[in-house]
Amino acid sequence: MALFGFGKKLTLPTRSDALAGRSVAIPTAATHFVNGNPLKPTYPQGMQQALFGMGCFWGAERKFWQISGVYITAVGYASGITPNPNYEEVCSGMTGHNEVVLVVFDPQIISYEQLLKVFWESHNPTQGMQQGNDKGTQYRSGIYYFDRVQQDLANASLQIFQTALKSAGYGAITTEVLSAPEFYFAEGYHQQYLAKNPNGYCGLGGCNVRLPEAIMN
Repeated sequence: MALFGFGKKLTLPTRSDALAGRSVAIPTAATHFVNGNPLKPTYPQGMQQALFGMGCFWGAERKFWQISGVYITAVGYASGITPNPNYEEVCSGMTGHNEVVLVVFDPQIISYEQLLKVFWESHNPTQGMQQGNDKGTQYRSGIYYFDRVQQDLANASLQIFQTALKSAGYGAITTEVLSAPEFYFAEGYHQQYLAKNPNGYCGLGGCNVRLPEAIMN
């Protein structure tokens, strides 16, 4: 990952400035390195999807694959302009994409609210185009909802967490809450990176602020 923020682009490109990308998807892994499940659809009936950006996607992904009820996690790129980008292009800041984690989960075992709790508590959502030492547009905080229920829960949890952060002395949340854009799977070596490289770079640092177990009261 980009461990050094020097010279990183901190503003999103316009459509006319963005890299052209490509018409075909870049290669990725076929199965999840940890549990062996197929990485790409079609997923088992009843599964739901969540999509989060919270800084370096290596550390973010590990937070979610460790949760009971998660079928697969996958890292990739979303919320930008360039079609089918690769890692180097995303790191250039000229695609508009964020590093994100796709979470496919069984709502009978783990709820979306519980995933939101992990999301908020596992990073600092007040840093704009940065997470810890990682600076750049691809490290911004984001929740990308798949339906109205997820949208309402995401916005409600944001308000609750903002109150908790303010009490702890933090500033305004900069998390973007948007309808889920197209998700582009990252290269195979990025998938479940910290399972393959247990001592690898994580990059996440939360605020030591906790949400209630039940986000929606």
